[in-house]
Order: sequence, then C-alpha cells, then structure tokens
Amino acid sequence: MTEPLDHFALWAGLFGGLALFLFGMDLMTGALKRAVGDYMKEILAKLTRNRLMAVGVGALVTGLVNSSSVTTVILVGFISAGLLSMAQSVGVIMGANIGSTVTAQILAFKVTQYALPMITIGMLIAFLAKRDDWREYGKVLLGFGLVFHGMGVMSDAMLPLRSYTPFIDFITNLSNPLAAAAIGAVFTAVIQSSAATTGIVIVLSGQGLMTLEAAIAVALGANIGTCATAGLAVIGKPREAVRTAVVHVLFNIAGVIIWIGFVPELANLVRAISPTAENLTGVARAAAEAPRQVANAHTIFNVVNTVLFIGFTTQIARFVEWLVPDRPLVEAERFAPRYLDEQLLGTPSIALDAARHEIVRLGGFVRDMLDTAIPAATSGTRLQLEQLEAMDRPVDALHRAIIGYLRKVSLSNLSTDQSNLLIALINIANDLEHIGDQIATNIVASSRKRIDENVVMSQPTAAAIAELHGKVAEALAEALRSLDQEDPARAATVRAMKQDLAEMLEEIARHQIARLQADEPRRLMTYAREIELIEILDDIFRTTRRIARTQIKGFEVAPSDELSPAEETAT
Repeated sequence: MTEPLDHFALWAGLFGGLALFLFGMDLMTGALKRAVGDYMKEILAKLTRNRLMAVGVGALVTGLVNSSSVTTVILVGFISAGLLSMAQSVGVIMGANIGSTVTAQILAFKVTQYALPMITIGMLIAFLAKRDDWREYGKVLLGFGLVFHGMGVMSDAMLPLRSYTPFIDFITNLSNPLAAAAIGAVFTAVIQSSAATTGIVIVLSGQGLMTLEAAIAVALGANIGTCATAGLAVIGKPREAVRTAVVHVLFNIAGVIIWIGFVPELANLVRAISPTAENLTGVARAAAEAPRQVANAHTIFNVVNTVLFIGFTTQIARFVEWLVPDRPLVEAERFAPRYLDEQLLGTPSIALDAARHEIVRLGGFVRDMLDTAIPAATSGTRLQLEQLEAMDRPVDALHRAIIGYLRKVSLSNLSTDQSNLLIALINIANDLEHIGDQIATNIVASSRKRIDENVVMSQPTAAAIAELHGKVAEALAEALRSLDQEDPARAATVRAMKQDLAEMLEEIARHQIARLQADEPRRLMTYAREIELIEILDDIFRTTRRIARTQIKGFEVAPSDELSPAEETAT
C-alpha cells in the first residue's frame, strides 16, 4: 500500500532546492564573469581561424563560467560588438558544449556535505575581503555552496517518491528515450539551465528513482532546451548574431538525433568505464555509481559530437548563412547603434570594448561629414549645406546612445583601469561629437555668409584650403584606425603631424597676407570667410590630436585638454 505523500514538503523541498541551485549558479556565474572578464576578452581576442583552437577556447570559457548558455550569449554579444565573426563562433559553440560537462562532473562528486562550510567561508570572504577580486572569488565559493546545498535539499525532498506508486509509474514511462528527451528539453527551456536539469537527473538517479537510460535521455534533451537562452538573446540582434544561435540549435539537435537511438549502448559504455561499488546494493549502489555515470555520458555525448562535426565548421557556417540571409538595412537601422549590446553589461571589460567599436563607427560618420564639408564650404549651394547640416543628426543620436551605454557600464563594479578607460572613451566620443558640431554649425554658418555676401574664393586659395582639409582628414582617419586597432603607434603618427600642419598653416598665412594686399572687390569679406574655414580646420585638427593623445597615454585621462609645453615638444 502506498504511503500518503506530503505534497507540501515535496514541492517546497523540490522548488526551494531548485531555487537555491539556480540562485547559486547565477551568483557564481556573475562573479566569475566579473573576476575573469578581462581574461575572457584576451582569450577570445587571440582566437584564430584554427577550428581546434576555437573549440579549446569555447571549452575553457564555458568551464570558467560554468554555463554553455552564458558562453553562447557572450558570443552573440561579441558578434554584435564586431569582435568575432559567425564562422569563428562555430568552433567555440562546439567547445562550449564540452565545457558545460565540467559542471556535471563536479555535481557528480559527493560534495553536499561540504555545502554549508563553502557557504560560510564564501560569505566571509565576499563581505570581509578588501580587494575586489577576492570578493568575487568569495561569491564564487558562496555560489558553489548554494548549488550543492540546493541539490541536497532536492535529494532529501525526493526520498518519499521511492515508494510513491504514481511517480514510479511515470518514471517507468520514461523508458521511451524520445519522451524523456522531450521532457528534458522543455524543462531546461523553462528554467534556462541545463546544469540544473543535469543536477536533478543526478539526484533522481542517485536515489534510484530513475534508470540510467532515462537519465541519459533527459540529459540529451537538456542540450536542446539550453538553446532557448541563446534564442532569446538574439532577439533584435544583427543577422550574424542570429546565425550563431541557429548554429547552437542545429548542432545540439543534430547531436541528439544521432545519439537518441543509441541510449542503451551509451548507458552500457558508461557503466563499463565508470567507477563501480560492487560491495553495495540497491539504493546505496545507485547513489555511489549513477551520478558519475550520468556525468560521463554527458561528457562522451558532447566530445564525440564535436569530433564528428569539427571537420565541417566551414560548411556549417555556409549553410547557416544561406538559412539566415542578410537583409537590406533601412536608413534608420544604418545609423542605429550596432555594438551596444545590453547583454554585455555584466562583463564590463567586454562592454567597454563594444563601446569602443561603436565610437569608431561614430568616427566614421564624422569622417564622412569632414570629407563632404570643404567642397560644400568653398563652392557649395544652400541645398548642399542643408545636407551637410543634416549629417550631424545621426551623429548626435549615436553619441547620445554611446554615452547612455557607458553610463550603464559605469554602474558596474569597475576596476581602476576600467574606470580610466570608461572616462577616456567618453572623452573621445565627446571630441568626435564636437568635430561634428564644428562642421554642422561653424562651417555651415560661415558658408552661408559666403553665399549671402556673394563671396567667390580664388582657385589658389581654394586649393590651399583643400590641401589643409586633406591633411586634417588624414589625421582623423589615422586616429580612428588607431582606436579601432588599439595601436598607439598610429596615434603617435597623428601627434607627429603637428609640425607639418604648422608649416602648412604658416604658408597659408603668407598667402593670405599677399591676397589681403590685392586691390579686389569684397577682399575683406573674402578674407574673413577664408580665415574662418582655416581656423575651424585647425580646431578640428587639435581635437583629433587630443583623441590620439588619449590613446598614446594608454587611455589614461589627462588633467587638461592639452599637454604641457614640455610634453608637446616631446611628442
């Protein structure tokens, strides 16, 4: 006869333990991302087209953050931020699935007895440590303790199910691998954690409540369900990011399709290679053997899938590019932020890099304005001036978006270096916006006066101003390349252009004095308009050199807008 089941105790223990597990995972993952975020950026920055290295990077990063979903979300952000291509991400996704098995292997150890000490020690470190990195490591330990304690709570809550007939009948029906995989996929999609699903499976199999075959099938389904997180992450993202999520889905679904018919064989394999406890029987033996068997099955599944597909990363990338083609951008999308992904805010070092890419893009719009400015200023019509003025509107909008994003980054717990970088990026964005304003306001206003006063610049003067404009445009382009490539040598080249520009300005000044002496109508008005353009271009060059100086100093913020005379001479 079935004993009455205390439903409140069962569900309170099950969901309470699951809540502790998920909270611990979230705490641990967030702390790890903050603690090793800079290393993750460096690792991914060194990623090459070598598919094996990509797999290794994916496995390493996922092993660090204990979540393949988090790695995929980070990948989506990296692609949105222009740090990786979709083709590079294929190998990383394969490696991420291997890295996710680290969590299952850890959970298979009998560590629940150490959960409370880990929580105690982790909390003390997190609250008492003086250094930021030690506080994050304390949170990691605290998160691990909560994960293990949550598993222990779920395990204790499920003990009465061993003699509960309806549950036994339900588990018996899970002998169908497809049904078990479907349950694993749906449950994982709902809670958005394949690690939690694997943890519950380990608990159930360790209690003798689930056969190894059913546990493996549910774990296989969890690999499909975990794709839901990446799917949600790409909503509203560029097509390259959407393709990454599609790769994740296709890879995991293909792997499950391959293995779903061989679940019994996989179960026999892990029984043969996993440690045994022949001195035990019944539930005690299941508790000793099943967790490691489930973890090993999870590892074998992901490693073999990677080996099978690693040779086809190029073909997979091409197929997904065909499946998710590019679509033409409307005008509003062309000027909308491309790299400012909210998903990256949890990893400030990567979010700052995304902002840097967006600032380079902002600089591209400003450079287009500068290229258009002087032809319109020296001989353009009112319509051309209106078009030049309109080019500043998307610059202003993108500048506001960048500053808003950096404000959100500033709310994170930043290191000193990250704070300095954030301030420097804000200054560079402001400088670029200032150049846009100089063009849209000052050059346009001066040019309208030229038209109103019926001023016509001479060919030699227009040529001299065009040459000066070319030098300033070259400096801005080089400063933007320096920012894009993080290359101080290019920035130094911009700083070194000061002497050439000074000589050019001196030559133009002599030319202007000679022209001022000429007995021509409207000579004073013409001189005023010419000098205005020259002074504006000189101001734009000074602002460009300030951008370059910030990069030379390693994104350290200088106390004033210009270097001291001694520093100017040295540079």
